[in-house]
Amino acid sequence: MDAISVKNLTKRFSDLVAVDNVSFTVRPGEVFGYLGPNGAGKTTTIRILTGITAPTGGSASIFGLDIVSDTIRARRQMGIVYETSNVYDDLTAWQNIMFAGELYNVGKQEREKRGKELLEIFGLWERRAGRVHGFSKGMKRRLTLAMGLINDPKLLFLDEPTSGLDVQSNLIIRDVLHDLTSRGVTVFLTTHNIEEANVTCDRVAIINKGRIAAIDSPERLKKTIQSVQSVEVAFEKGITAVLPDLPNLPTVNEIRKEGDKVRIYTDDPTTLLEEIMEYARVHRNRIVSATTRGPTLEDVFIHLTGLAAQGRGGDSGDR
Repeated sequence: MDAISVKNLTKRFSDLVAVDNVSFTVRPGEVFGYLGPNGAGKTTTIRILTGITAPTGGSASIFGLDIVSDTIRARRQMGIVYETSNVYDDLTAWQNIMFAGELYNVGKQEREKRGKELLEIFGLWERRAGRVHGFSKGMKRRLTLAMGLINDPKLLFLDEPTSGLDVQSNLIIRDVLHDLTSRGVTVFLTTHNIEEANVTCDRVAIINKGRIAAIDSPERLKKTIQSVQSVEVAFEKGITAVLPDLPNLPTVNEIRKEGDKVRIYTDDPTTLLEEIMEYARVHRNRIVSATTRGPTLEDVFIHLTGLAAQGRGGDSGDR
């Protein structure tokens, strides 16, 4: 039985079709990424799958339970962590997680046991008596995730789980996701962060303008645009000086600045490397590093949506 089964799902808001005849399945125990630009339909899909919004057409089920006709039983299978924190600042971390346990109808003994385990896992046990208003964004995010797991769900919905977080919180959350899936928990993840999806997800669906553009593993999706080749180069004098000149090299198709490096797209990486080496010799700008790259998941995203990945921010405008 699939963890999630979606068939011909549609949602209209007046003249806007936010989700347009979408179909997919999510297997038990996998991390399934749901990627798309703002307004693509990610948030609306999650709201339907969690029983908050009714679809206009089609169907969705959670472990065989129809989300419309059997909402309560379906919701008992899931934990939900939205991008916007739902912690109460005036309560302590312990009070917040106990309150979440009550909302999920977890018995007192079990929620105290689970609460202690989760706060320890997320590095918050020593701060359990502290009021949340003094917590950092990363700590609040970890607490929100712990609250979403208090009922020991079979399926976890995560909306932008690592958006804007510190490195420590990112690593903790990734480790927790790995542990959850090793125990058979299914994770449905929406994110703008392409690299996060590439590292974390077993499969990803890319949605654009309400429709699914592609579904597959990150590596298989990359192979669909295998012709996209590039060379990533760093120069001793930095890239500011070279950016005006590099587009003039004969085999260059496109150039992107990536930190202290420049990524140059080409149909012929071997010839491009020779041109770059000659350019560096003539301009006396030593090459610090040069690496040939295949297509990335971000390249797939751009190819399918026509948009650059918005991998840094939230999804407040998404329907």
